[in-house]
Amino acid sequence: MMDTNSNTEKLVLVTGGTGFIAVHCILQLLNAGYRVRATLRDLNRGLVVRSMLCEGGIEVGEKLTFIRTDLSSDAHWDEAVKDCTYVLHVASPTPKLNFKHEDEMIIPAREGVLRVLRASRDAGVKRVVLTSAIGAIVYGHPRQTVPYDETVWTDTTDAPAYQKSKTLAERAAWEFIECEGGDLELSVVNPAAVMGPVLGPDYSHSIYLVKNLLTGKMAGCPKINSCFVDVRDVADLHLRAMVNPKANGERFIATGGESIWLVEVAKILKANLGDKAGKVKAIQLPNIVLHITALKDPMVKSMVPLLGIPMNLTSAKAVALLGWSPRSQKDAILAAAESLIRLNLL
Repeated sequence: MMDTNSNTEKLVLVTGGTGFIAVHCILQLLNAGYRVRATLRDLNRGLVVRSMLCEGGIEVGEKLTFIRTDLSSDAHWDEAVKDCTYVLHVASPTPKLNFKHEDEMIIPAREGVLRVLRASRDAGVKRVVLTSAIGAIVYGHPRQTVPYDETVWTDTTDAPAYQKSKTLAERAAWEFIECEGGDLELSVVNPAAVMGPVLGPDYSHSIYLVKNLLTGKMAGCPKINSCFVDVRDVADLHLRAMVNPKANGERFIATGGESIWLVEVAKILKANLGDKAGKVKAIQLPNIVLHITALKDPMVKSMVPLLGIPMNLTSAKAVALLGWSPRSQKDAILAAAESLIRLNLL
């Protein structure tokens, strides 16, 4: 149990304050007694963050403040990290579908990480926790039957642009710490596909899988294999990585269990949501369907290399080293679905 009294004087910066993972991190930080400063590109969005936190069951008060920054600019980062003990760097450019060049995602992700690390080092921040992704681990490898762990890195040679951006940004972070980090500490969290309760209109792109199944937009399920994790457990892992001495210099995969095929996600929805899952089609699509759809849909095109490929991961390191104990993938998937229904976001 975290001692909230000892945290009251500690200030934590959370970047990208409106993001799905970021809001859940803020929620848990406030519940643990920390003061939180969140970065926003538009300060008017602060009302949205407060609304989502209210949906999460907390009245914010004065323990949460906002500051306007942008990952593409040096401006205001020194103010953002001032007096902070820790930084959770959650912000990252989201996947673009119609980019002209992959650098549109790679450069902001990499340069944004370096801006945050430089400012944190110069301000005397103790530790930065970086939100990376399994996209920095699982791409470009021969088919394997053993689960991927934290020793593996994506081969960026032919990786999709978003996954390439996450990989290069994380590598740049570790290189910075090694070469010019000074006393700054770094831990990294690599979440699988993030599910769990939606608190408002801002949620991860992984949630669209559940949304598209519930609305009947998906005619069936391509043969894609994935691990899933609840956003509440991802936030919990960020906090553990933030304070545990054993987490310094380590990366941690976050998954709620062994990988499953997307058709299993559909079956979970149908088996547990009754009439609310009436439009869900729990059928396996032939691979040719995805190949044809990919000709016109960039998002689908990025999925083609994953067809039929096992994508199993292990969180044994986070469990053993940090005492992390995630919810099941079933619970994470159903929490996402139930919150979308409750908040009329379908």
